[in-house]
Amino acid sequence: MTEINYKVADEIELLRLVTVGSVDDGKSTLIGRLLVDTKGAFEDQLLAVRKKKGQQHVASAGEIDLAMLTDGLAAEREQGITIDVAYRYFATPKRKFIMADCPGHEQYTRNMVTGASTAGAAIILIDARNGVMPQTKRHTHILSLLAIPHLIVAVNKMDMVDYDQGVFEKIRDEMQDYCARQGVKDLICIPMSALLGDMVAVRGEHMDWYQGKTLLETLESLPVLDDIDSKPFRLPIQLVNRPQTPELPDYRGFMGTVASGTIRVGDEVIAEPSGNITTIREIVTFDGNIEEAFAPQSITVTLNDEIDLSRGDMLTKVGEQATTSKVMTANVCWIGDEPLSVRKKYLIKHTTHTVKALVDAIDYRTDIHTLEKEKADELAMNEIGRITFRLQKPLYYDTYEQNRATGSFIIIDTFTNNTVGAGMITA
Repeated sequence: MTEINYKVADEIELLRLVTVGSVDDGKSTLIGRLLVDTKGAFEDQLLAVRKKKGQQHVASAGEIDLAMLTDGLAAEREQGITIDVAYRYFATPKRKFIMADCPGHEQYTRNMVTGASTAGAAIILIDARNGVMPQTKRHTHILSLLAIPHLIVAVNKMDMVDYDQGVFEKIRDEMQDYCARQGVKDLICIPMSALLGDMVAVRGEHMDWYQGKTLLETLESLPVLDDIDSKPFRLPIQLVNRPQTPELPDYRGFMGTVASGTIRVGDEVIAEPSGNITTIREIVTFDGNIEEAFAPQSITVTLNDEIDLSRGDMLTKVGEQATTSKVMTANVCWIGDEPLSVRKKYLIKHTTHTVKALVDAIDYRTDIHTLEKEKADELAMNEIGRITFRLQKPLYYDTYEQNRATGSFIIIDTFTNNTVGAGMITA
């Protein structure tokens, strides 16, 4: 197979990826293949995982267990499965990538939600021998709820079905139909063999019937421009800075990470939840004062008026305020051991704000196979549904469709302090 030599530029785009799929679909092997073919694996890593003992040279891609490059935990190596989310870096002359390798087992769906939450694109692995599995549909539905911009269906292990075009097209058609019913706008299907490398970084010689791009070519060409700067300005307050030194006896700065939008010195802002209006006096960063800040910069702002703000409050621009309500509806991926049930109380952590919440109603549970909305009294682990919460005090938010940063939250068990759910606000 042709060897690819890459020299990476200093300033190139970054794309965050997530790989998902059922058990043994080949996620770790695919990432291992990408690491080897793009020179993203270090020489000592290759030596550590090569199959043939006693050799001093670096093993070639055909001599190493590609999955072992990503399965870093001892338990993963022993069982041959991925348990934790493994983040790996690789690069080409056109783009840098951070890829999350997520577990395939249903019991680790919570880990998959974590890995996918910040991704700009997702690779859904499907074993060509098994076709579309229930876990494949569960992951795909979660990815659609998370509004991942680009979904790539990688039909893997084509070498084990004699590179049969009909097998690929059947899986492609089923996934296209399933995704179309969820409003997925960008779906790409690619046949491949992660183990042998066909259609991963190079085309190979076995699937001339497929005229599309290789996986790597596809990843390099996906648009990664984020419109987060064009969204309304949101600055959740993380900390109030009061040094109270002789040089700064009255200094009061409000620190946080810009969740979306831009802000300039002199802009008029409104404090949530008080509703007080003021203007930006200065914007301070680690490197000094700046005139304009944008997401996702970490900044400290000072204001021209004395306004009471604390952790959990939010600064927005006048005319672009967030929704404020004590009742909130959201799509929830439940990952707790104990089921979510009506009238049960939880903590909701939204940006820097944590508020007590009561489950007012389970509007419906989604059947991942048919996408039908079912009546339900509870949500069990790995189930997905729409929930209405009643909050102890108002939350200021956007819908997830409008703003991923301020439209998402996590649910925390009040007794164990464990994260038990992830939510995407719908209203």
